[in-house]
Formats: sequence, structure tokens, C-alpha cells
Amino acid sequence: MKKVLFVITSHDQLGETGQKTGFWLEEAVNPYYRFLDAGFEVTLTSPKGGEPPMDEKSTRDEWQTEDTRRFFQDTTAQERFKNTVPLGQVNAADYDAIFLPGGHGPMWDLCQEQKLAQLVEEFDRAGKIIAAVCHGPAGLVSAKKPDGTPFVAGKKVTAFTNSEETTVGLHEVVPFMLETHLCDLGAEFVKAEDFQEKVVQDGNLITGQNPASSTAAAKAVIDALSLVRA
Repeated sequence: MKKVLFVITSHDQLGETGQKTGFWLEEAVNPYYRFLDAGFEVTLTSPKGGEPPMDEKSTRDEWQTEDTRRFFQDTTAQERFKNTVPLGQVNAADYDAIFLPGGHGPMWDLCQEQKLAQLVEEFDRAGKIIAAVCHGPAGLVSAKKPDGTPFVAGKKVTAFTNSEETTVGLHEVVPFMLETHLCDLGAEFVKAEDFQEKVVQDGNLITGQNPASSTAAAKAVIDALSLVRA
């Protein structure tokens, strides 16, 4: 059985706005169910452990999917999401892939979480799958290659774009623009039109552009792990 480590944000404050943020429901539960339905074991972790904050906006009717509706009927899944393992207690050697869902929370905590950077580096050294969607790639920016250069340098990646951030009106709220920062680190940024599905794979790195890309990103991970199994 393949094992996937989910790393979910613990951050719940949307900058200085006084509003709440957290993880985006669709970006977490769509992949979660894709992995479970593929027969994978999923471990949920977060920097602080316990219940990670869910962005309340992601529970609005217009953002619901078949999988989010499934989640609201699934008490087992709800309990699992309320009881994540503290990030400091997990070991890269125990998993076949790592997956970072988004929401705006990762822009404040996962981007500078040194334990996560260490895990990403260990997964990369072992040739294991590293995947992230939307703002999840913020969790990749602190990781380094063995030569000390940024992990994303020279890699094709995607993430929530500058244009998408501006469209949702948070370009002056987030601590940095993720597309710009990834490019500054030497990544080759690839994108589709705003809010359209886009998944990019470069070796063992799989990234999705936005919430609409979460299911496709999960399927890319499943396909990659199936090749490993073969």
C-alpha cells in the first residue's frame, strides 16, 4: 500500500485584515478521496497538529464539489481532519509521496516551516513524489538542493498566479506573490488562463495551479506512484 503524507496549514489569520483563512476545502478533500479510492493510506499532518483551520469561504455553495459534499457526510474523515499529527513527529522514510494542499494559510506558515523544508529535501533525495496545489507550493520555497540552491530552481512549476491573486483581491494582503517568488528562486513558471485547470510535472515534482487543478494533481500523483509500483 502506498502512503501519502498530507501537510495542511495551521495558520488562520489573513494578514492584518482581521479575517480568517486556512486551508481550502476542495484542495484537501478532493485529493484525499482520490488517494483513498486508489487504495492509498493517507496521513494528515500540520505544523501545530490537531485541527487545522478551514477557510470558511471554501464551504460556500458555489465552491462545493462531489468530494466536498462527500466529506460533509463522512464523520470518519471529519474526525481525521480534526486530529492531524504534529509535523515534527513525521518521518519522510515512512511515506511514498508528500502532498501540500493550498488555501492562503501556507503563505504564512508552510513557506517558512523548516521541518517541512527538511521533509521536502528528504523526499527529493529519495526520488519520491512531491506534490502541491494552488498556494501549497509556498511550502516548497524554503527547501534546498544538496548544493544549497533553491529546490525549485530550474524546475517547471505552477501555482496560484499573480493574476489570480489580484482577481481575488488579496495581492496586497499576502506576504509575497507566489508566482513572482517562485520565479525569483529560479523556477520556470507555467500557467493556464485564470482559474482553469493546469497541472505541471517535472520529474518527481507535481504542481497544480488552483482549486480547479486539485483533482488532476492528485491523479498525476496516483499515476506517478503506479509507475513506481511497476
